[in-house]
Amino acid sequence: MSIENCNPSPAVAHADTEITIDEALRYAVALHQDRRYDAAEALYRRILESAPEHPDVLHFLGILANQRGRTEEAIELIGQAISAVPDFPDFHNNQGNILALAGRMEEAESHYRRVLDLRPDSPDTLSNLGTLYRALDRFDEAETVLLRALEMAPNHIKSINNLGLLCNRLGRSDDAIGFYTRAISLMPQHADGHHLLGALYFTQGRLKEAAEVYRHWMDTVPGHPTAKHMYAACSGDNVPARAADDYVERTFDLFAESFEQQLQQKLSYQAPELCAEVAARFLPRPEATLTMLDAGCGTGLCGPLFKSWAKHLVGVDLSSGMLQKASGKQCYDELIKAELTTWIAANPDRFDMIVSADTLCYFGSLAEPLLASAASLRPGGLLVFSVEAADDSIVLEGHRINPHGRYSHTRSHIEACLSAAGLARLAIEDAVLRTENGKPVEGFVVAARKPAA
Repeated sequence: MSIENCNPSPAVAHADTEITIDEALRYAVALHQDRRYDAAEALYRRILESAPEHPDVLHFLGILANQRGRTEEAIELIGQAISAVPDFPDFHNNQGNILALAGRMEEAESHYRRVLDLRPDSPDTLSNLGTLYRALDRFDEAETVLLRALEMAPNHIKSINNLGLLCNRLGRSDDAIGFYTRAISLMPQHADGHHLLGALYFTQGRLKEAAEVYRHWMDTVPGHPTAKHMYAACSGDNVPARAADDYVERTFDLFAESFEQQLQQKLSYQAPELCAEVAARFLPRPEATLTMLDAGCGTGLCGPLFKSWAKHLVGVDLSSGMLQKASGKQCYDELIKAELTTWIAANPDRFDMIVSADTLCYFGSLAEPLLASAASLRPGGLLVFSVEAADDSIVLEGHRINPHGRYSHTRSHIEACLSAAGLARLAIEDAVLRTENGKPVEGFVVAARKPAA
């Protein structure tokens, strides 16, 4: 869902009596599109003081609330817009998108169906329905609506890729490859087809073919950070010491909208809870006395788990999209967009605790981030983090990049880097961090302490 693709409802777009309000709304939308979210939200709310039931303002404010992680508020606001203008399809479409991401699938379906009642020739809505039906394992219905979308618009890239995802889910990998290849040929500069085809190949262990997909993507869109990173991951050529900033920022900005739904509902993501469980054994009673850092905070899943210990909780992340979602948790005293290691190193002796859940898997060697963390901790401070596990017997250098683009680390490498940073190991515990492609992702949850002065 994008603010750029949203139009005002015809009920108010040309109301001569509201020209001043409409000018203010256009300016608020421009601020919103420019990602000046605080200013946009303040102006939306000022307009609502003068026109409390203005449907476009309610709608756009709902989109903004969702972007900032306030899902229930977003649903309520867009619901008010729909009550004011029941027959405007964009309101229903965006409500359906938000409800689907919130896991409220039946409600989402009703809004998508309403869009089709109002605008029957909408391949985008049919594609949304196909995605929803696939998530509900209603595979026949998914295929029917996606094929209907392609009857309307044979080159509809979203539906072509969605059919590829559906075929892959059903074990029809050759059909999936055909759809992804078709999407790439129709729109070679569009990222999704390359990404999906490469992922299908590497999950099948066909790394040479995956690498060739990413190489072709690099040739088609020179300098694309995802193509470059994934080519290195699948080919083993020019593997970076850590994931580049532009790769991390782009990946998680795109992922921010669906991050929590994907990880928690589909991948049984447990890293924040596992970090909190281990940390609780080494922290004092939760009396809001500590200065804490959530390093690589993402959408803020660690925030609610650690807030009761924190007098002051700081979140740092490279993705502005993730930080907007984290702001909705209302747990953080500061949210900062920055590269992690550089920012931590620039804040010595500041924190009583640092937690980093599933962030150091974007680093090769852990030496630099652990050294920076040690310097940023106060004497006696606690560091807790999770990483994906590599086998000491086959990963001699202590870390490696995997075909999915993340790094894994050996126990001996973790121990060596903790020691070099002057941190005392408290625990290195085996854990299942998530599932991926139906298989458990094995990892370690690590706790270490900076010696007291």
